[in-house]
Amino acid sequence: MDFNPFKQTAIAAAYKSAKVLQSRYGNISRIQKKAAMEIVTEADIESEKQIISTIHGRFPDHAVLSEECGLKTGSSEYKWIIDPLDGTVNFAHQVPFFCISIALTYREDLVVGVILNPVDGELFTALRGQGAQLNGHNIQTSSTRAVLESLLVTGFPYNVRELFEPIIGRYGNCLKASQAVRRLGSAALDLCYVACGRFDGFWEQNLKPWDTAAGALIAAEAGATVTTFSNQPYTPEKKEILVTNGHIHEEMLGLLEIKENGKEI
Repeated sequence: MDFNPFKQTAIAAAYKSAKVLQSRYGNISRIQKKAAMEIVTEADIESEKQIISTIHGRFPDHAVLSEECGLKTGSSEYKWIIDPLDGTVNFAHQVPFFCISIALTYREDLVVGVILNPVDGELFTALRGQGAQLNGHNIQTSSTRAVLESLLVTGFPYNVRELFEPIIGRYGNCLKASQAVRRLGSAALDLCYVACGRFDGFWEQNLKPWDTAAGALIAAEAGATVTTFSNQPYTPEKKEILVTNGHIHEEMLGLLEIKENGKEI
């Protein structure tokens, strides 16, 4: 099946969304709290409306799962998974590291991934079985073969205080074992940076499908190994994700294993 028309629609939606975010960057009038540490701005909402409008203008029967609106069911076997602004906290504080993330599943399989950074114009794309690209050029993961020589990246969930011990335990293990660990604030871009070899590995827990769906496909198509912390196959519904260049995957699995009273947590 040719998924390229869907990819082109996702790219068009991402660029329209980028215009919304660019117009709102440094010009936010209202910030609302969704939870104790989770926020939403009018930029998130306007961006999401633009993306959904673009997709439904072409494919009105497709389902959509998006961060702000939740699930809009459809009558087809296609479902879009959308994060209209991944890195909202960065955006609200005018830290220029955020993106638009759009994925498409067909019969529950990821088939299209598009991520656009509206600040630097980097567009990451992937079609299932056809590799991954950055601004139209093929990308692949790094060749680093040991965690000791690896630059890693992670993130902390909004409810980090509730999961503090296992999160800090995993972070500490990786920090001690690696060259360095970064925390940039956008899981979608973190995944893309593993895909193009800037980072050697990424892990995070308590994520949502819109955080990881597009980036996981892009990374996998670039040659990354994508699993859960227990080395199970990744799907967008999983709450945790480990993505590496493949060479360091087994070593990373060991570093992420945290036990309490003999049980993994």
